Amino acid sequence: MSRFSARTDFARTPNPLALALERHRASGRPLRDLTESNPTRVGLPTPDAAPLAAAGAFTYEPEPLGLLTARQALVADFAARGAQVATGHLLLTSSTSEVYGWLFKLLCEPGDNVLVPAPCYPLFEHLARLEGVQTRSYPLPRAHGFGLDAEAVGDAVDGRTRAVLVVNPGNPTGHFLHEGELAALAEVCARGRLPLLCDEVFSPFAWDARGARVATVAGRELPMLTFALGGLSKSAGLPGLKLAWTHVGGPAALRDEALARLEWLADAVLPVGTPVQRALPALLAHAPRFQAAVLERVRGNRQRLLAARPPGAPWDVVPAEGGWSAVLRIPRAPGEEATCLALLDAGVAVQPGYFYDFGGGAFLVLSLLPQPEVFAAAVEVLARTLGP
Repeated sequence: MSRFSARTDFARTPNPLALALERHRASGRPLRDLTESNPTRVGLPTPDAAPLAAAGAFTYEPEPLGLLTARQALVADFAARGAQVATGHLLLTSSTSEVYGWLFKLLCEPGDNVLVPAPCYPLFEHLARLEGVQTRSYPLPRAHGFGLDAEAVGDAVDGRTRAVLVVNPGNPTGHFLHEGELAALAEVCARGRLPLLCDEVFSPFAWDARGARVATVAGRELPMLTFALGGLSKSAGLPGLKLAWTHVGGPAALRDEALARLEWLADAVLPVGTPVQRALPALLAHAPRFQAAVLERVRGNRQRLLAARPPGAPWDVVPAEGGWSAVLRIPRAPGEEATCLALLDAGVAVQPGYFYDFGGGAFLVLSLLPQPEVFAAAVEVLARTLGP
């Protein structure tokens, strides 16, 4: 009998919510899905497809870091956001998930660990495990609006920690990294000689401009090696085109060694298709239109959610600054799963906080992307189910 790696032995037993959702869909009953996060399915703008068929789309040019024209377009895009970067410090991959695997290979030996935030989107543990790497959580305190606490990061470091990962803004918490938080985090990283992996895929979606928020760590003079991750999946709403980017920064000697190793790794894989690289300038030109539509959508839906909460209700909406999600704090009883099942029975799908490793209470997570009429109808059911 063949033997399989323990790294791929993930749990595959459906949880009660997944089974209930399957039954609901099989019944044919209507469903208002507040878990929908696919931007291509909620009526948002898409670009003209013509750039994907531009001249040279079928000419193969194996550039390990990515085509120069594509990286030049990214330099201009960063500049428009106030960050000055160089083409030689950018790496293209097919997704941020792919580059996480590369970065874990670059920075860690099997058995080492990377610090990840909690609560957070449940992805990093799986990606790390596939590389033989472990994750250790550091808490995002609810008292800080789920913002970063550098002391908590430092407390989580052990002898096998090799990097710190932050998500800016948090997913699903929507809290941006602030300047003071980054300065304190830089001290922790420098003290432990720990690189910083900064996931910035939701950075273009800041709908609350208050505070000295950090839009990107790219182009900054920081004392540690930095990797700033972004991609078309979120910035332009094009997850199917499979193109992401990473800016490598930090002290010159460390940065250059990291880039040399990543270039060798990229040359062995060459993962990004030529058509999407050649189309990148046009796709980035489309991104502001998409981002404006998303911001209008999520601001409007968040206002609908806030307006649906009766005064004195036993639930509330957690403050946030950006992203595509809303987090609700609900009573501990009957709790997250029972509440999700009751909402599903009423025709509304939401996610429980435990999917994202929330602690210290009971929470629900809602997508703010659904079309306004769908969202408004779902929120009316939600408010009725959660109680006055």
